[in-house]
Amino acid sequence: MTVYDSQLLNDHHRLDAFDCGKAELNTWLSSSAQHCNRNNTARTFVWTEPDDLNVLAYYSLAGHIIEKGALPPKLGRGSPGQSPAVLLARLALDKTLHGQRLGGVLLADSMGQIAQAVQHVAARFLLVDAIDEEAATFYERYGFKRIPGDNRLYRKMSDILASLDH
Repeated sequence: MTVYDSQLLNDHHRLDAFDCGKAELNTWLSSSAQHCNRNNTARTFVWTEPDDLNVLAYYSLAGHIIEKGALPPKLGRGSPGQSPAVLLARLALDKTLHGQRLGGVLLADSMGQIAQAVQHVAARFLLVDAIDEEAATFYERYGFKRIPGDNRLYRKMSDILASLDH
């Protein structure tokens, strides 16, 4: 199995062949990812083969705030009105990588980037808005919990940092 290193998306990466099987994620990568990088609204990291600029996987991260009332009561208790968070805005693997158990590796890669960032900028939660039930189930396998009545899932940063230390 090839080991992929995440790289910050740049203008040299080729996006046109990327197909994860979900049109919304394909379109966002090709039409919005570079714009978001330039405007500092999200950072997109990509995987490529060595010496190849075709994108095989990507994830996007953004700073976020979650309102106390949007959290389950147990998490919101004792919190300020808002808590800092990181939003895992997108995560997708090209269909050529499906079935190789690389989704969890890509998720771990994103968490590694976040762990580095929270050494400098505080965040209490990692949030993800699952695109569909299949995606929600995927995130639950990796310790995310659903926020009732929503497609939003969360993990506490303290739990992520502890799991990365092992």
